Parts: sequence; structure tokens; C-alpha cells
Amino acid sequence: MKVGFVSLGCPKNLVDSEVMMGRLASHGHEITPNPGEAEIIVVNTCSFIDPAKQESVDTILEMAEYKKTGNAKKLIVAGCLVERYRNEIRKNIPDVDHVIGTNEIDSITSLCESGEPGGNSLQPYLYDHQTPRLLSTPRHYAYIKIAEGCDHPCTFCVIPQFRGGFRSRRFESVIAEASRLLAQGVREINLVGQDTTCYGEDLGLKDGLALLLDRLADIETPHAKWIRFLYAYPNRVTQKLLDTIAARPALVKYIDMPLQHASAGVLKRMKRGANGDIFLKLIERIRATIPGVAIRSSFIVGFPGETEAEFRELAQFIEAAKLDRVGVFRYSDEETSKSYHLPDKVRKRDIYNRQRRLMALQRVISRRHNRELIGTEIPVLLEGPSPETELLWVARTAGQAPEIDGVCYITDDNGTVIKPGQFRRMRVTEAHDYDLTGALTDSAPEDSPAPPASLFPILRSSSPEASRRRV
Repeated sequence: MKVGFVSLGCPKNLVDSEVMMGRLASHGHEITPNPGEAEIIVVNTCSFIDPAKQESVDTILEMAEYKKTGNAKKLIVAGCLVERYRNEIRKNIPDVDHVIGTNEIDSITSLCESGEPGGNSLQPYLYDHQTPRLLSTPRHYAYIKIAEGCDHPCTFCVIPQFRGGFRSRRFESVIAEASRLLAQGVREINLVGQDTTCYGEDLGLKDGLALLLDRLADIETPHAKWIRFLYAYPNRVTQKLLDTIAARPALVKYIDMPLQHASAGVLKRMKRGANGDIFLKLIERIRATIPGVAIRSSFIVGFPGETEAEFRELAQFIEAAKLDRVGVFRYSDEETSKSYHLPDKVRKRDIYNRQRRLMALQRVISRRHNRELIGTEIPVLLEGPSPETELLWVARTAGQAPEIDGVCYITDDNGTVIKPGQFRRMRVTEAHDYDLTGALTDSAPEDSPAPPASLFPILRSSSPEASRRRV
């Protein structure tokens, strides 16, 4: 049976889609990137913020049309939207045949084959290294989910309601999966979870993430490798973690640490604590420990009660912190979140304008960072030809995480053979707001051939923070 997938949202959702595809493929089903020829279509949804919910609904309706114009006999909706609106989906979108919550991934095969649910929806789900998984990323990088769920009480977030409490994968399970991926030719591994910096706490491990990164760096490979982790919680960034990153060349000098705000008042209402001064000291310590580190963060504007003075405090923090990468989200009033009941809601027009103002500030900072690189040589990982033109190749520096940060455009291959997955050196010739342009300066590496591109292409959505992947 041919099954087509559409995966929406963050890399954590993508891993869930890859697990479902792996389960189906291991039972003899064919995974197709063409929804028009699929007999079953699965849409793995996201519902973290309003735009993600709307994109999920629009995609479900779009895929439902293939039951009329294509070969599709079944439409299955999975993921976070199901956890929040299971009954509404069934009632309002009759073309949906089955729904799968975040703890019901094991049901995918039985639903496709017999229409009967399987697995235990009440048992918190987390895959391991023995779970079949079919990668949909380009074969030179992959994501590994090291934990699931969250115990933080952030008032704006509904993830704990449908992902459950925090739980870590077993240490050796992560090592086994990473070793297999690296042996298959993966060059870059990105560790993901709702909060990777809590990794191992529930297993009794102290500095669990630092220990895990150290072991991952020790894995022997016939080629160079990058190991990075995403979604650090600021008060869990320990000195041991920073020292480990600084000491191991295989660990990418990159910290993704969502701070959400800088005003003590807003952070208190968010149930996150701290303030801009504390964050500035943490950023200073990170930079002192890891020279050349790239720091990414995300912020929410328009949180209930956010005054103009509190927003200016955030803007002043952005100017002072000079972060390398910043994402700004407009507050989304989720009816099941604790913040939904807070008073003094900010007008949507003000929220929109604050987002624009903050991104304008960061654009200047980012451009200044990039201009400082002109004339320097930096290591890059080649991605492949640019989707806009075959005259350019796309690459990334260690400070550019897949799909969410800027990229490098290669204008000169130095007369060498270039392949996706090669680590090369690039001289920066031009700087843009978020991207770099340059020329390769080294010869082609004499290593094993780069792995082929994935059969299942990734399509970007209009929002780089909520990528849409049709796999």
C-alpha cells in the first residue's frame, strides 16, 4: 500500500513522522512523496500557536481533496492538533477517517491496514534505537529525539497537556542510534526534545546532557561530524555543559536557548522567572567559556499585560545582548493555557508592530555580525544546489542550524568536485541580513562518497520556524 506523509511544525514532529514511516515501511508499505498517488495520506499536525493550527487545518483540507482527485482512500490526522481538537476534527472534517494522538504513534500500522487502533494511548510514548525509522532529511544530517514531554510550568505553553511529563531516553539507546546514523554517512546530528538540558534528570544522571554530548563526541567515524543540541532552558545551562562544548571539537559551538522575554514582570507572569540582567550575565559566561559561540534565542511579544515600557526593556536587551540569531513570535491566546485567563490582553495590531520592531533591531545586529566575517575563511557543510538556481550551491556554517537559521551561498567551487555532505572551507565575500555568500578555497576531501539525497524531499513553508515537510 502506498502511503504519503505531510509533516508540519518543528523537528520533534518530524521525528514522529519518520517513526511512523519506519513502522509502515517495516511492514511492507511503500512511502511516496507524491500525495496524488498515495492510497493513504497522513498529516502530522502542529498546534503550538495560531498560525500552526491554521496551517494544519488548511493542509488537512488540501489533502482531503486527493480523496476526490487522486488515489487516496483514507486520510489520517496525527499529532498535536489531535490532542487538542480530536472531537472537533471528527465532527467538522468528515473526510478524516482516523486520528492519532501523540501517544498513539504505534497505531499507525493497524489503522492503515485494518482501520482498528492499536497501542496504548494512555502510556506516554517515546521511541528508542530499535524502533524502525525512515529518515526524510537530506542524508547528511538527522535529528535524534533524546527526551519527550516537559515539566516546566510556562503559562503560555500547552505542550505538557498533550506530550506529558518529561521523560528521557535511555543513555545507551541514544548512543546506539547516533552510532548507526553516523556509520550510515550522516555528518550532522541534532539532538531535540522539549528541553534537552533536562536530559537524564529523571534517570538520576547529574549533568546528563554534558555526559551524553561527551560520549557522542567519542564515537569514531570515517569522516568529520557535527553534534548540536537545540532548545536549552536557561537555568539548566550549567558550567559543566559549557566546558564540555568548549573542549570537544565535534560539538558545535552553538547554543539555542529560548529566553522568551527580558522583563522580570513578563517573565514572572510566564512562570519562567529571571530577568534581562541575569540573562546578560549568562550570555557573557557562555561567550567567555566558548569563544566564537553562536547564540540563538526566541522571544514572545504581546504577552498579556506586556506594557510599552516592558517591551522597550526587551528591545534594550536585544540591543545589549547582540545575539547571533533571534526568532520573534506573536503571543497566541490558547484557550487551554494558563495565560488565557490573564487580564490586560494586548491588541493584535500592537503585537504585530512589536514583532516588526524587534526583528528590525535584530536585522541590524545580524547584518553587523555577518559583515565582520567578510574576508575570513570558515568551515561549512555543503547542502546541495540552490533551489532558486543551479549556479549557486547552499552550505551552512556551524552557527547555522538546519531550516531555522540563514545559509551560505557558494558562488565558486574552486574547480573541485562538490557533493552534499562535504565539509569544506569558504571565504566570505558578501554579507546579507541573515545569509552569507562566498567561494570555496580548499580541495575536495578524499573521504567516503557523500550519502545520496533523501528520497523524501523537504518543502519549506512561509514560516522558517514552522516548516512544512511533505514526505
